[in-house]
Amino acid sequence: MSNPVRRVVVTGMGCVSAFGLGAATLWNAARDGRSAVKENLFEELGDFQRVKIAARLNDFVAADHLDSRVVRACDRFSQFALVAADEALTQAKIPLDEEQGDRTAVIVGTGIGGAETIEDGNRTFFVTRDRGNPLAIPLLMPNAAASQISMRFKCRGPSFAIASACSSASQAIGTGLQMVQSGMADRAIVGGSEACLTASGFKSWELMRVLTPTACRPFSKNRNGMVLGEGAGILVIETLESANARGAEPLTELCGYGTTSDADDLLRPNPSGAERAMRIAMADAGVSKDQIDYINAHGTGTFYNDPAEAEALTRVFGDKAGGIPVSSTKPIHGHTLGAAGALELIIALNAIRENTAPPTINWEEEDPKCAINMVPNEKQERRIDTAMSNSFAFGGINAVLIARRHTD
Repeated sequence: MSNPVRRVVVTGMGCVSAFGLGAATLWNAARDGRSAVKENLFEELGDFQRVKIAARLNDFVAADHLDSRVVRACDRFSQFALVAADEALTQAKIPLDEEQGDRTAVIVGTGIGGAETIEDGNRTFFVTRDRGNPLAIPLLMPNAAASQISMRFKCRGPSFAIASACSSASQAIGTGLQMVQSGMADRAIVGGSEACLTASGFKSWELMRVLTPTACRPFSKNRNGMVLGEGAGILVIETLESANARGAEPLTELCGYGTTSDADDLLRPNPSGAERAMRIAMADAGVSKDQIDYINAHGTGTFYNDPAEAEALTRVFGDKAGGIPVSSTKPIHGHTLGAAGALELIIALNAIRENTAPPTINWEEEDPKCAINMVPNEKQERRIDTAMSNSFAFGGINAVLIARRHTD
């Protein structure tokens, strides 16, 4: 006889975004429709830089939050993850000096890993011809953030990275959910981190012709691309029994996860893959389409992504996505690639907690190919008990998470 699936709750959220530190800081900006997108110039690119905007955290000083030895051993993306993890564990009422032991897993997604270290190494080796950083490899490896969190809090359970482009964080959270549900772990520290705003990385995105030079307008007829961002989102998830035993407040319940592969095109999404991921997530959560109250869309603002996601939503929920409010918050915090699913889940969880659907800012005109029930430009206050968060990635990788209001 199989063991029953255990209820999993979120007890802590931490975030670093272009707005600064704090999950509440991100949520307040998303709810109020304030954008962190601003001019972002690279001296190395000069006139070679065509797109000049991004959502970058300019005033982050790692030494203000982490010991100098830790700072030296971490790329910027790992530094973001550690600072966000400190916030998440503090909210979860877990002392930061308490060993988490064998029953705590750490899974952190990233699309690139140590991009800043890679950039610095290339400049050192091929331009200045200096010796370089002997710690470059452990700094740049994609699992560095997960390993640093494991070491910081002495988490001796499973620890690894998931690197699946823009679905990385959602897959990391979903995998952690499955581990805790099944009994492989009692608690998991999960999320994603990305710090990819380097000159060469930015120019590479620009060359793909997917970046907007003006403003990101998801699902709007006149959209012309996405805007890059950086940051980290880390969550503490654990069994309801564990949270109750510690006297921790369950912020929401994480209840569903679905992931699929298009197995079709490397860059152009297939609506069938996203559709299947949403259906799997709802079945996993045990909810019907009529029980979804809000959808945080992947919504990049690119020519191909938005119609594909809109079609998938229509297939699952019906015309106008069944009247469910849908928003993309990427014009607010930027597309943080491997961290996107974590930042956007934090927003979705707060939408439940405050009964508020955040807006899709910059939206101007409906596209017949994106006929969904948008939340355009202004937040909507309404009852939200269950929310869905979508992440779809290059490579045709789809990940969907579902959360609901916690009730005893």
